[in-house]
Amino acid sequence: MRKRGRRTRGVLAVVAAGVLGVAGCDAVGGDAAAPSESAKPSPKPTSLWDRSPGSVAAVGDSITRGFDACDVLSDCPEASWATGGSREVDSLAVRLLGRTGAAQRSWNYAVSGARMADLPGQMARAVGRRPQLVTVMVGANDACRATPAEMTPVSAFRADFEDSLRSLRKALPKAQVFVASVPNLKRLWSEGRTSPMGKQVWKLGICPSMLGDPDALDSAATLRRNTVQQRVEDYNEVLKDVCAEDERCRYDGGAVYDYRFGTAQLSRWDYFHPSVNGQARLAEIAYRTVTTEKPLT
Repeated sequence: MRKRGRRTRGVLAVVAAGVLGVAGCDAVGGDAAAPSESAKPSPKPTSLWDRSPGSVAAVGDSITRGFDACDVLSDCPEASWATGGSREVDSLAVRLLGRTGAAQRSWNYAVSGARMADLPGQMARAVGRRPQLVTVMVGANDACRATPAEMTPVSAFRADFEDSLRSLRKALPKAQVFVASVPNLKRLWSEGRTSPMGKQVWKLGICPSMLGDPDALDSAATLRRNTVQQRVEDYNEVLKDVCAEDERCRYDGGAVYDYRFGTAQLSRWDYFHPSVNGQARLAEIAYRTVTTEKPLT
């Protein structure tokens, strides 16, 4: 997403995968006696996922920075779904750590306009805090380019995400990761185009690959939007697959992508980024994913 001047914007854009340890059992064969009824049962599998981590670091784009949630063309980290202190949002960090704990043990390294290529650098900075949980929401800016041809290739998107997780794992083998899906950009176009003001703001350069010429419904415009939407879905498959390979990573199961954002959840300044209400909905999705006993798929 693009911001006025040189600033770019990111859209929402949520991680899920927990792996259970396997409990073994001894086989009884030949003339060996069967175990007595008093034998202790095999222990239950132990989850590697901690549903109450003690610190949180956030990486990603303008959605995690709370861009346009509080004021026009401005970051508002206080309203961030991941680490913000706003009582209206009740961020993931506040829900997990309490308000005082969140202020002391949560950090926001997201940057408005960031793409997946920027994630390794953000992750390196987050590692310095040694967080127990890292939240990742990135990918909207990879699809929100001047034209569909300029979108980040899926292979490059995958390589940078894998590199980010490798660097985290090398430094913090037991850190957990929550990965949010890239939001449904086509739905945001569909909702935002009902606002004359929103369409005027979009002309400043917000996600032109999807939002350019918003009222056009001809075959060329439809193909353009469908191409962008397919790329978003491809990115989400990458997030899901790569996260599934890490036993301490959880993808949101597509919950952010599937959420039916309405105008109340969109910024009243750009009708694309999340409003304070939208940030609160993202916090709910993240908290549900992080604290559920079984990971979403």
